Amino acid sequence: MSEAVASHAEAEAYESPITPESWGKMGMWVFLAGDAMSFGTLLAGYGAIRFGMGDWPVPAEVLGTGLSGFMTFLLICTSVTMVWGLAAAQHGDTEGFRKWIGLTIIGGVLFLILQAYEWTHFINGLGLGFTRNPYGSPLFGTTFFVITGFHGMHVTGGVLYLLCIWLKGRNGALSGENANVVEIAGLYWHFVDLVWIMVFTFIYLL
Repeated sequence: MSEAVASHAEAEAYESPITPESWGKMGMWVFLAGDAMSFGTLLAGYGAIRFGMGDWPVPAEVLGTGLSGFMTFLLICTSVTMVWGLAAAQHGDTEGFRKWIGLTIIGGVLFLILQAYEWTHFINGLGLGFTRNPYGSPLFGTTFFVITGFHGMHVTGGVLYLLCIWLKGRNGALSGENANVVEIAGLYWHFVDLVWIMVFTFIYLL
């Protein structure tokens, strides 16, 4: 009888039950899967509209790639700082957590400031609007502002999300075993960065 109990206990030790932490990751992955379909639909719609129009301007000639290229580089750098921030939290390095997650937040804010500047330049300087485009099809402006604006909303949400994480973990509350919360936030931030690379490629370059 004792051997059976011991065998049962040993079997349970090898099980991997669903924990609150794994539920959190699963929930984030489900959310990101749905969000990926949203962005995919927008980009697919953009492609269909673009190739159906004969007066579509060359994006790089109207939008330029210098500023948007720097914005892309900036977001990639924030992905790196996000990784370092998670590693710091996992190792109980509270100072490192504050520094790297703080830099990630600052990078996100800078991205939004640059996007606001870019929009202002396009609207006031180039005359490009939501329903007007002096360079060709008016849908060029519509698709640009919808897609980049939708992504900008995600960056804004990500910055606020990370700010809450930073405030909660600045005193070490999210270190070690509690770093799972930071990891889940990192999944969202990396997704936002990856989506921007696709937006930059389709909207600015191609």
